[in-house]
Amino acid sequence: MTNFSQWWKSPLNTLIASVIFYSVVPLPYINGLDFRKVSLFAPIVGLVIGGILGLCDTGMIYLGVPVLTRSTLIVCAWIALTGGLHLDGAMDTADGLAVGNPEKRLEVMADSATGAFGAMVAIAIVLLKTAALTEIEAHRWLILIAACGWGRWGQQLAIWRYPYLKPTGKGAFHKEAIRSYKDVIPGLLLLLSLSGLLWLLNSHSLFIALTMILSGSAIAWLTGLWFNHKLGGHTGDTYGAVVEWTEAFFLCVLTVF
Repeated sequence: MTNFSQWWKSPLNTLIASVIFYSVVPLPYINGLDFRKVSLFAPIVGLVIGGILGLCDTGMIYLGVPVLTRSTLIVCAWIALTGGLHLDGAMDTADGLAVGNPEKRLEVMADSATGAFGAMVAIAIVLLKTAALTEIEAHRWLILIAACGWGRWGQQLAIWRYPYLKPTGKGAFHKEAIRSYKDVIPGLLLLLSLSGLLWLLNSHSLFIALTMILSGSAIAWLTGLWFNHKLGGHTGDTYGAVVEWTEAFFLCVLTVF
C-alpha cells in the first residue's frame, strides 16, 4: 500500500509544482514540492491554462461581449495566468538577439531591464494573438487549449534537442528532467488526442484537426530550431520565447482555415 501511495503521490506533487511554477493558478501550499521535474508536466499545465481561458471566453459569449473585446480580454487573462513568465522570456530573448556581438547576447538577456526590441516583440505577440483570436469563430475554447499545449510542447522539444547555454542559469534543471525523446512523447500524444476530440465533436472537422496537428508540431519544432540557430543553444528565456511564438503563430495559421 505504501508503494502504491508513493506511485501516484510523486507525479501528483510534481504536477502541482508545475502548475505553481508555470502559472499563478492558486493552489494550497504543500511541503516538500520538487520543482526539478516541472517541465515534464508543462503541456498539461498548458491545457489547464487553455481550459481556463476557454471557460472565460465561453462565459463572455453568453454575456454578449463583442468578439474584439472578448479576444483582447482573453489575451490579457492569458498573460495574467502565466504571470508574464513566458512573455518576459520572449522580451529578454529579443533584446539579446538585437545585439550585434554574439558574445554579449547572453549578458544582455540576463539584464532585467527591458529594451526597445523587447518591448516591440511583446507588442507584436499581443497583437498577433488578439487579431488571430478575433478571426477565429468556431471551437475557440478548444483552439485556446491546443495553442497553450503546443507552446509548452515546443518548450519540451527545445529542452530535449538543444544544449543549455547557462549551466548555472535558472532553467538549467529543465535539461536534467528531459533527457530523451521518451520524455516528450506523452505531451505529444496528449495533444494528438486533443485534436482528435475536435474530430469527434464534428465529423466534418477532420481537416481542421489534421491542420492543428501538423501546424502545432511544425511550429513548435521550428521556433526552437530557429532560436538554437541564432544563439547556438537555449536558455530559460528562449524557452519562454518558444512558448509565446508557438502560441501566436499557431493561432495565426488557424485563421486561414
